[in-house]
Amino acid sequence: MKRASSKTRLPEGPVRTTFATAELVRTAAAPSQILLLLDGVESSSLDLEDPEYLDFEYMQHIRLILESRWTRIENERDEKGTERHAERAGGGRRLRVLHLGGAGCALARALGSRRDLHQVAVEIDPELARLVRDWFPLPRAPFLKIRVGDARRVLDSTKAGWNAIVRDAFKGREVPPHLRTVESARRAAEILEPEGIYVLNAVASAGIRRLDEDIAAMAAAFPHIVAVADPAVFNGKRFGNFVVAGSDTAFPLETIEREVRKFPLPTRVFNDAALRSRAESVKPLTDSLAGWPNAQEEA
Repeated sequence: MKRASSKTRLPEGPVRTTFATAELVRTAAAPSQILLLLDGVESSSLDLEDPEYLDFEYMQHIRLILESRWTRIENERDEKGTERHAERAGGGRRLRVLHLGGAGCALARALGSRRDLHQVAVEIDPELARLVRDWFPLPRAPFLKIRVGDARRVLDSTKAGWNAIVRDAFKGREVPPHLRTVESARRAAEILEPEGIYVLNAVASAGIRRLDEDIAAMAAAFPHIVAVADPAVFNGKRFGNFVVAGSDTAFPLETIEREVRKFPLPTRVFNDAALRSRAESVKPLTDSLAGWPNAQEEA
């Protein structure tokens, strides 16, 4: 895979983008690691010398869920040949991943360092999309394309054929409401390939209710769901990241649980039954409640 090498001198102070103020932070202990802040909020963390590096634990959880599926498919392909594989998960084509939310593209870079992927990262901030290309050694198109636009509009308009869709978009510390609705989850389900995965970073930062709504939306849109997170977040004892994934195919729970035990911080796998039980009495957010216009209103 052809990757760009970042030769640009990194800015020492704040830089204004189209919608935010960006700042790059280094530490003396690890000078190759860069933390991207947007309006003072941690947005991305990359190691300029190690493309596989993921500092944020929730991104490690997302990678674990995706790779548990991809590795199994690859193993089946090797055992049974490419003919069966060609009917599933994109066949011999490069796996396609859509990122709803771009920022520094840390996850896309890490995923692409291990596999030949075709990835699109949707970033709403045009200037930020340009700057991260200058600042960080990101894969070039067709391995990683940064598309400027609203993530929901792209989700609604893009053609089907994705092997994974990752929702990790924020306005400040919150996920925009129109990306949290049951309609957005169902749209993701529509455009995924068989055995594809929709995975989201559901942050419990403004009360546990929003996390419950995200789980309810995923339960309504997918026959199989799984989550990886700190149990304290699941139980409402503290705020934090909560990774939820949905698919048309059951997840390899034993594999995920085995890998989760390797994480240093308290982390647990929450299976389909536990999540559906939690969401049973919760109504998911809808487009109408989120104020998201329908196609006629947008035209």
